[in-house]
Amino acid sequence: MDISTLTIKKAHDLLVKKEITARELAEQFLKVAHDTADLNAYREIFDDALCAADEAQKIIDAGKATMLTGIPLAFKDNILIKGKIAGASSKMLENYRASYDAGVTTKLRNAGAIFLGRTNMDEFAMGSSTENSAYGVTKNPHDKSRVPGGSSGGSAAALAAGTVLGSLGSDTGGSIRQPAAFCGVVGLKPTYGTVSRSGLIAMASSLDQIGPLTKTVEDSEILFDAMRGHDPLDSTSYPDEFQRPTYKKPKVIGVPVDFVHMKGVDPRVLKNFEDSIEKMKKIGYEIREISLPSLAHGLAVYYILMPAEVSSNLARLDGIRYGYHADGANLLEDYARSRGEGFGRETRRRILLGTYVLSSGYYDAYYGRARAVQELLRTDLEKAFEGVDIIATPTTPTAAFKIGEKADDPLQMYLADIFTVPVNIAGVPAISIPSGFVEEEGVKLPLGLQFIGPSFGEAALFAAGKDFENARGF
Repeated sequence: MDISTLTIKKAHDLLVKKEITARELAEQFLKVAHDTADLNAYREIFDDALCAADEAQKIIDAGKATMLTGIPLAFKDNILIKGKIAGASSKMLENYRASYDAGVTTKLRNAGAIFLGRTNMDEFAMGSSTENSAYGVTKNPHDKSRVPGGSSGGSAAALAAGTVLGSLGSDTGGSIRQPAAFCGVVGLKPTYGTVSRSGLIAMASSLDQIGPLTKTVEDSEILFDAMRGHDPLDSTSYPDEFQRPTYKKPKVIGVPVDFVHMKGVDPRVLKNFEDSIEKMKKIGYEIREISLPSLAHGLAVYYILMPAEVSSNLARLDGIRYGYHADGANLLEDYARSRGEGFGRETRRRILLGTYVLSSGYYDAYYGRARAVQELLRTDLEKAFEGVDIIATPTTPTAAFKIGEKADDPLQMYLADIFTVPVNIAGVPAISIPSGFVEEEGVKLPLGLQFIGPSFGEAALFAAGKDFENARGF
């Protein structure tokens, strides 16, 4: 059996028809995971995956299988699985073993999914390339000299390499969608509060959201439906009655032309985007140009709000109460050495930036104003959705870049998230779908098309995404 063509739906059908067992399926994916170890997509491949497959088979044999029973999945290294290490790919938490399951872990465990392993990531989810892991860079399966995107690069690479049928990531400013685009897979950032954040190692609590990476939009919907729902352990989780608005088939796509055509976007990305929009037009969608000038401020707002929350969330990891400890000559040196050695360069940079924008005399000038612009962006998007059903942009301004190419220029690295960060600032859902390729040095590199929906509008994104998959012709 060629597992490279399998989807969650196809694998489920094979399992319930008894054409393959859960153990046989898991064994094949484990072999691929070991054969592609040079990608450094995994921090750990779990040694109990086959035991979990045997348990899943019992559920299948009893006729009680869900869509995810026996399906191999990978988890980003910041999502807790009881009894397993969850280190956020940081030296600071390298030996932390989870004492409980994350909310999504519990739901997927109950659905009978097989947890194949935990994937590499940018340390504490800080980065756009998965070059900031304390355990080395992850490589893009399409071209091993290039990054897979970040911070969920390990999850995207593991899926693109064919080691699992789906994976989980977390998206704070595009950390699911951007690597999905770079690796040629589907990535969903759900509406903030629809999927539990309980058991997710926090980066920026008001922006973080767990979501799936899959091969198809249909598979993304399957995983999202399994993970969504209110969680009393997460105070930001919406009650279920808020999460299912009346569904309306999307017909009108808004294109923020000025935002899409901003300086720095690769002309080939723009051509691919325009071709993709033309495909949607040909199958009956109305394309409407819209103006959303506040989107251009999204990146600046994000890099004030996010570091501020990083500074607060990581304060507990001081080597005294929690995390890596290094002895110094006195208490102050204990703190300095523990945090200096435990955190990587990018994490320290963001902690310093966040501490600065929250400091006395600068709070109103930076953090306060960023919050005001955040509300403006949210309001502008709400008004835009009164006239269009979904909004379309490229997912990224370029294809995957070379490893090390932007490592010494953090501002250029941050610009890789220009199209994705406004979504997190507004708390709305968005999905990245493979839209084509560009050729670099004889290698085809994937590109992504991003659909943005109104709050709780995931159903509209799935409908438009499936239509685009059918129309794109590859």
